Amino acid sequence: MQASVIRIAAQGAPAVMKLESAEVPAPGAGEVLLRQTAIGLNFMDVYHRGGQYPLPLPSGLGVEAAGVVEAVGAGVTDVKKGDHVVYGGSAPGSYANLRLMPADRLIKIPDGIGDDEAAAVLMKGMTAEYLLNRCYPVKKGEFVLFMAAAGGVGLVAGQWGRELGARMIGVAGGADKCKLAKDNGYEFVIDRTKEDIPARVKEITGGAGVPVVYDSVGKATFDITLKCLAPRGYFVSFGTTTGAPPPMEAATLQKLGSLYFTRPTLANYAAKREDLVMSSSAVFAMMKKGVIKAHIGQRYALADAVRAHEDLEAGRTQGSSVLTP
Repeated sequence: MQASVIRIAAQGAPAVMKLESAEVPAPGAGEVLLRQTAIGLNFMDVYHRGGQYPLPLPSGLGVEAAGVVEAVGAGVTDVKKGDHVVYGGSAPGSYANLRLMPADRLIKIPDGIGDDEAAAVLMKGMTAEYLLNRCYPVKKGEFVLFMAAAGGVGLVAGQWGRELGARMIGVAGGADKCKLAKDNGYEFVIDRTKEDIPARVKEITGGAGVPVVYDSVGKATFDITLKCLAPRGYFVSFGTTTGAPPPMEAATLQKLGSLYFTRPTLANYAAKREDLVMSSSAVFAMMKKGVIKAHIGQRYALADAVRAHEDLEAGRTQGSSVLTP
C-alpha cells in the first residue's frame, strides 16, 4: 500500500521535512498495519529533526499517533482489525497516514475517548505519570514547581498534581498562558516575562523553596531552577527546549543544600510492556474520571508539519498540537 509520510534526509531546520510517498508492506509477525487518524506533536520530534538526538538517515519523524488497525501479522492476538489504538514513545515514523507498528507497543483506546484526544494526551500523560508518581513521588500538601506549565505536558501535570493534592506552582510566559495554566490545576502561576521566579517561589513557600522542580526548558532555566529548590530538593530535568543545560560539578549540589539531580526519560520508564500498560492505564483512568482534559490548542494537516514545528519552537503553541493525515 502507498503511504504519505514526512521524512528527512538530513537533520536541521524545519524545512528539511519533506512529504513523500512510500510503499508499506503487509504486516509481518508481531506487527500491525495502522491507518492513522491523529498524530501527536511532541518536542521529541524537534530534537530528532534538529539533530539534538542522532538518527540513522534518511528517517521518518514522530513518536505518537492513534489510528485504526487495518491488518495484523502472525501471532498478534491482543488487537484485531477495526480496533482503535494509540502509541507513544515509539521509534520515529508516526508522521504518516499508514504505518507498521510492533503490536506490543500499542494500547487500545477505551470507549468514550476519541482518537485525537488519545494522540494529544497519551505520551504527555505518561510523562506526567512517571514524573509525579515514580521519578519523584509527589505528596499531598507539597509544593511542586513546574516549568512550561502551559505546554502539553505542563497542563496535564497541573491537573494530575492537583488531583494528588499537591500545591502546584507553574511558570509560563504571558497573560494568556498564565491563565491557561491557572485553569488547569496550578494554584500559583508565575509569569516568567514579568516576575522574578526564585523570589516569587520563596514568597509562596515562606522562604523555604520547593522540594522538587520539573524542568523541561533546559539551558534558559537551569540556574533559576537551582535557586528555587529547598535543601535536599530534587531537580528533575526532563527536556531541553532551549538547549542543553551546562555541565554541573557534583560539589555544586552539595553547596546548594545536598540537592539531587536526575535526567529521566519516558523511554526508560515505559520500556517494559507492563510499565507501558500500567502508565497508559493510569492516564486513561484520569481521563475517564475527568481529571485530565485534552487541551488541543492547534491542529495542522500532515502536509503542514513544517509550520507546526516552527510554531512549536517559537513558543506560539498552547497545550497539545495534533497533525491530521
